[in-house]
Amino acid sequence: MAAPSPLTQDARPNFQPKIVSLYESLFADDEDDEALEERSEGFWTEFFLLKPYPPGLEALIAPLRPDELLHQHPVTRLIFERCVAAFRAGRAPMDEFALDTLQIFLREVLKKRFMNLSSDVIALLTGLHNVDAVFTDFVAGLETVIRNGRTTELRRKAIQVALEIACGAFQTGLLSYFTHRDLFPALMKFINDTDTADLTYEPFVLLGILANYNKFEFQNPYQLRFDDFVNEGAIKRMVAEVGSSSIALRADYIAIQDDMPEGWSLNTVLSYVGLNILAGGQSKPKSSPPAATNPDGSKLNFVDLPNARAAVLLATHDWVNANKLFCHNFLNYQVDDNKESPISAYLSLTSYLLHHAHRSDRSTLYATLNLTVLRLFLEDPSLSKRLVSDDLRSQVRLCRQKAPLLPVVRSKRPLLCSILDLLSDGISHNLRKRLDVDLYISLIGVSQRAISFLIRTRTRLQYHWSELFKSVLTLIKFLTQYAGDLKGLARVNQLLDSAVNLLTLALCSGELFLPDAEAYDDIFYKLVESFEVLKRFREAYGLGVGRVNGMNGVNGVNGVNGINGNGSNGTNGLGSGRGTPVNGANGYSNGNHYTAGNSINTLISVSEHYYQLIEEKSGKKHLTPQQVQEVIKQGYETLNLEGGTEGGLDAWEKYREADERVGLKKIARVAVEDLRGVEKS
Repeated sequence: MAAPSPLTQDARPNFQPKIVSLYESLFADDEDDEALEERSEGFWTEFFLLKPYPPGLEALIAPLRPDELLHQHPVTRLIFERCVAAFRAGRAPMDEFALDTLQIFLREVLKKRFMNLSSDVIALLTGLHNVDAVFTDFVAGLETVIRNGRTTELRRKAIQVALEIACGAFQTGLLSYFTHRDLFPALMKFINDTDTADLTYEPFVLLGILANYNKFEFQNPYQLRFDDFVNEGAIKRMVAEVGSSSIALRADYIAIQDDMPEGWSLNTVLSYVGLNILAGGQSKPKSSPPAATNPDGSKLNFVDLPNARAAVLLATHDWVNANKLFCHNFLNYQVDDNKESPISAYLSLTSYLLHHAHRSDRSTLYATLNLTVLRLFLEDPSLSKRLVSDDLRSQVRLCRQKAPLLPVVRSKRPLLCSILDLLSDGISHNLRKRLDVDLYISLIGVSQRAISFLIRTRTRLQYHWSELFKSVLTLIKFLTQYAGDLKGLARVNQLLDSAVNLLTLALCSGELFLPDAEAYDDIFYKLVESFEVLKRFREAYGLGVGRVNGMNGVNGVNGVNGINGNGSNGTNGLGSGRGTPVNGANGYSNGNHYTAGNSINTLISVSEHYYQLIEEKSGKKHLTPQQVQEVIKQGYETLNLEGGTEGGLDAWEKYREADERVGLKKIARVAVEDLRGVEKS
């Protein structure tokens, strides 16, 4: 029997970086204020010569409750002030390690839930007596490093620190120091430099956060910078970043469910009917989709999407709203034939957002924000012309992850066709009893602006219009079916008006924008099919009954018959039938526009007109769809339509941020929280 070995295995010692012991000495319980202040320069030199160790510093700060951390304010102030002094001194590698330490430190401190956020954060970082001096130096130092840092990596780390404080202290007064010291020129220099081509995301979203800070309370200087900026090279870099970020965000949806439709061929047809042998065995595998931002696709869930990088959409909205040169570059950005243009990628992402908007408030807010960008495009005549231009034809990948599905179109089309598709999808896929009224007002509003532009320019767009009108009628059917649940929702009256008036506009002016007589006939055919639904819809919401309201109007003159919405000055324009007038930003009109009471009567009268003709034609026989189409064509001669452009149904209020301030503030807070969760690499 072999003798036991005299060798024994000792436990492996637990080594830790030396910097951890320095962290621990700072947070030691026996350290008093005087001992902290008396630490030698040698200690701090060593502190910033050692590479930071995030787990070590996080382990000391993360377990502390907010009140416990406030008791450590001598330590936190000293760390912050020493880090600021170290990176401002500009000595390598101390400046870089100081920025790394600041990023870890700020992230852990600012994620705490303080009772008085602004005053508590100031107490932790500088103290009230010292905040002006220290934060002025801090922001000035960041600006200097971002503009003229010795390496690209150092400049990027300064941007990351600025992003950390901008997001963590967004609800405090500390961001006012970033408005006093303008970072815009330094950030634009970083974006435009030759060696930072792939690093545009962080400065771009940082500008978006700074531009949204208290922008409704005072004149934000970053907003003014957006208005005046004309450097096309930097703008193209930002546009390219919007495109690449959109592709990356979309990749997460595709990682869960690859919805790329397969191309039809003889082999796929044979496989579809079960003749794989004749098809030559297994069908050719699809090309792999783009890589998801989360490599573990099994952990992705539609509810959690879009991922945190979606904060880029807030900055995109601000640039589109403020800068026409950015808009033109966004639409006209040229790429190779085998690549996806930024605007195509953005529209594709919007399609996925709208497809799944009902899954979370975050998704709804981002989808609504993107719809606002489309609204801004369509409110500008020169941009709208580009959306129907032949030289911008493209094939946009639209979401097909849930029925009902739109027809597959494999050829390149004008961008407006893709916009109409995603609007139709958005209307169809977010119907629920807890209806998001604001989202649907945006969807119908963008649709109305698209059709209004086509009418005014007499542009006949080749598009499957029947799908759009079918989705709007499906919405009306849904509103009718669940009227008891929906009547009490805020702004639902405005949605009713918008949906009805959109159909009436298409009905009265269809010959100006529909591609052929068949498409125009189809509207009438759908109205005849929906005759009973429209009548129940009118009854459910009382749309055809005049209501004496017209606040300050002359007792709702003409309100009885719902004719012209005539208040004395159309104030609130509520004299016409009921409810809010057409197309006002907040539902206000000039008193001469048709409103839903009038429009629903137009739709029902047209339906009734053809219903009677069909009954006369058919007698007791059942007519085929082709025979119904013939009756519709013959009925044009006896049809009298009012409304359309003459009735003001193509009018709309121009977008004003102030009107949407509540929603924009919500989106800004969501983007700030998202950016705090973005992993820095």
